[in-house]
Amino acid sequence: MVGGPLVGYFAGNWLDKKLGTDPYLMIVLIILGCTASTREVINLLKRASHEQNDFDRDSRN
Repeated sequence: MVGGPLVGYFAGNWLDKKLGTDPYLMIVLIILGCTASTREVINLLKRASHEQNDFDRDSRN
């Protein structure tokens, strides 16, 4: 979960230095990294819940 914002920070910082846009690209890429990480956690939780439901159904039979 920390990887997305960290990549956004470093990539944004590098791009800001290259393009002279301090700190706008860094902020945008950190937000995108947080969003991507949050979506991935939500997908993992949904998948884990679905697998648990399948396990519960199989154990009843």
